[in-house]
Amino acid sequence: MTETDLGPDLRLTEIYTMRGLLGLMWFGPPDAERLVVACSGGMGGFLGPGRAMYPAIGRRLSAEGIATVAVDYRRASHVQMSTLDAIAAVDLASQRGAARIVALGHSFGGAVAVNLALALPRAVVGTCTLSTQSAGCEGAAGLAPRPFLLLHGSADEILPPETSQVVQMLAGGHGQVEILPGEGHGLTNDPDAIVERVCSWILEVLASDRR
Repeated sequence: MTETDLGPDLRLTEIYTMRGLLGLMWFGPPDAERLVVACSGGMGGFLGPGRAMYPAIGRRLSAEGIATVAVDYRRASHVQMSTLDAIAAVDLASQRGAARIVALGHSFGGAVAVNLALALPRAVVGTCTLSTQSAGCEGAAGLAPRPFLLLHGSADEILPPETSQVVQMLAGGHGQVEILPGEGHGLTNDPDAIVERVCSWILEVLASDRR
């Protein structure tokens, strides 16, 4: 593993494994108790949807003392392996003090976020998906009663908005689906508004959690 500071409250971790390179981009205080794990889509990367939404979320939450880690998988589009990558990020963060975590994921990363929350039910206190796929979310019922927010564009050209409603059904009706008018799969029409919605929800979830 190698780590390097890229700027104030910004650092990169690279973990070399026999099955590929895992990249973790950290925003915010390194010893934060509260953490967001931002899971990328099927192509991997650190930026997320909406013209670099994950760095924007990281900067916004850093001001509140919350850390964010964006996960660039060893093998994108493989749910089980990518979930292990997200778990590795939580493990590293927990060694530095993280204890209350929100899982966030776009598209393929929505399934990773759901599975991260299922794998770590005591640590992950809420889950938020953006334009999620339904494949890999079959166990979503295990998210209840923790907060679960699903945002989806009404004009998604890759995964129709009904996909998030299917995931809500898989969760036994648990969760809140919000359809974003005119947004496509990449959530590029009004990313600032989406960042604000996601961050306000995360702050609410972390403030209300008492575990």
